[in-house]
Amino acid sequence: MKILLVAVNAKYIHSNPAVYSLRAYAQSFLHTLGGRRAASPGRCGEDRAADVPEILIAEYTINQQEDDILRDIYKHTPDMLCFSCYIWNISCIERIVREIHKVLPQTAIWLGGPEVSYDAEAVLKRFVEVSGVMKGEGEETFACLASGAPPEEISGITYRDGAGDIRVNPWRDVMDLNKVPFIYQDMTDFEHRILYYESSRGCPFHCSYCLSSLDKKLRFRDLRLVKRELQFFIDSEVPQVKFVDRTFNCNHEHAMEIWQYIFEHDRGITNFHFEIAADLLKEEELQLIGRMRPGLIQLEIGVQSVNPETVKEIRRAMNLERVAANVKRIREGGNVHQHLDLIAGLPFENYDSFRQSFNTVYALRPEQLQLGFLKVLKGSFMSKNQERYGLVSKDMPPYELLYTKWLSYSDVLRLKGVEEMVEVYYNSGQFTETLPALEEEFPDAFAMYERLAEYYEMYGFHQVSHARAARYDILLSFAEEASPEKREQIRELLTYDYYLRENAKSRPAFAGEYRMEKETLREFYRKESKEHHYLPGYEGYDRNQLRKMTHLEHFQCFGKTILFDYSRRNALNGQAAAIVVEKER
Repeated sequence: MKILLVAVNAKYIHSNPAVYSLRAYAQSFLHTLGGRRAASPGRCGEDRAADVPEILIAEYTINQQEDDILRDIYKHTPDMLCFSCYIWNISCIERIVREIHKVLPQTAIWLGGPEVSYDAEAVLKRFVEVSGVMKGEGEETFACLASGAPPEEISGITYRDGAGDIRVNPWRDVMDLNKVPFIYQDMTDFEHRILYYESSRGCPFHCSYCLSSLDKKLRFRDLRLVKRELQFFIDSEVPQVKFVDRTFNCNHEHAMEIWQYIFEHDRGITNFHFEIAADLLKEEELQLIGRMRPGLIQLEIGVQSVNPETVKEIRRAMNLERVAANVKRIREGGNVHQHLDLIAGLPFENYDSFRQSFNTVYALRPEQLQLGFLKVLKGSFMSKNQERYGLVSKDMPPYELLYTKWLSYSDVLRLKGVEEMVEVYYNSGQFTETLPALEEEFPDAFAMYERLAEYYEMYGFHQVSHARAARYDILLSFAEEASPEKREQIRELLTYDYYLRENAKSRPAFAGEYRMEKETLREFYRKESKEHHYLPGYEGYDRNQLRKMTHLEHFQCFGKTILFDYSRRNALNGQAAAIVVEKER
């Protein structure tokens, strides 16, 4: 038998660890002498000889032509076809399922993943092409299916029997996480892609909008296994590993051992991403984080709202004061990228309340601030209380809210504009000096992004894909309208921000005329090529080469001349070293 596990990812750079984990566990379980199973993973029928199937993996993206995906699946000619389903790919998968059944009518089609687990019966009623749904954790369930066990003996599935009737089997008990094989033995399939890793499953919290709250059993992988696997990533010089643990630091000892290990074994290449609860960080963890190499770890922190009534209603446990204190302390260390999240559309959060949440979190100055919009996930507590909240969402995935009794659709559209401006101007990291100066002209930071979004819409800028330099031009025009008297200061700050990131061969129009005298430049680089006072490590380069590798500019707003050194970039944000040049030495 040939089984094809299909993943449809959001981007090529992503990978799908679920399908690799299913295959690895099934092969480990089934591949014994003669294919005989040594023990059943849960309810899986009597022990008996079973042919070991050929299990293949096919990964695609939602941006590919669906005809190309259809053709490729067909060429595999699988006997069983299994799709990994999430909110970002379910629409694509549903269309493929309808078509692939027409050309492979004898192929059994199974679905799995969070998008189908909690309404499996409805999925089977909607899609007559589908044989069954694997619910929840899938390794043991898939191994049973791959073994050829009768479906009535397999826990964790809802399926269609021979007569076409839908049968609902009990959910499977969660498994020992240590039994899940390490999927990255062969790195061929993962070159130039983000790798995902889990050291725990489940979540100790019960946030009403999240499906992780439904998994009541929090489990941890044995740290001896974890360390061995982390060492594999470090030795392989993997650029980035994203931990998918829902709240990585919910167990202090577990988190400390992992962070201590990667700190001690760091080779200066691999970055590790963690989703954490900032208020749970202890002094020991904060001290260790402060000693880490810039870029060794990055932290994603879900704040979601600062409205006490909202936080209570969504059943979220959070000490906001500790979150703020710990985020500020980490930021002051200058060595960790922090990504903070807010969710618009939560209960009791109106437009003004969200403004307050935004300003509070924005004041913490994380490297990135994500403005998300509530997605009403099937099976979540939020979905069961939609009527009570007056919550109306889209019928199509990702089931994003349209409005609530507190937040109108018009308000949602305004917040969408703010989200876009934050993404373009703040999260890009390209305007670190300009934005604080502009914010001074508005009542608060939210008001600035709100007005900027209106400016984009007024002139039709929101309907156009802009080149990077054009964003600077637009911001300068916006500044002229918002505060004409600060135009020259903003222009200089934009120029500073531009050269902080770009070793530009030609000067952008918004920067105006280059005011450094040619003789001053020649003398500076002639002297520097001999003394290397500002550019140590550039020995062997002549003055012309030094000039091409750096940029020198005087800024009236600072009253200083700045040398931008592009060989020494900040590991956290990619900015060039900005060196103040003394007038006389």
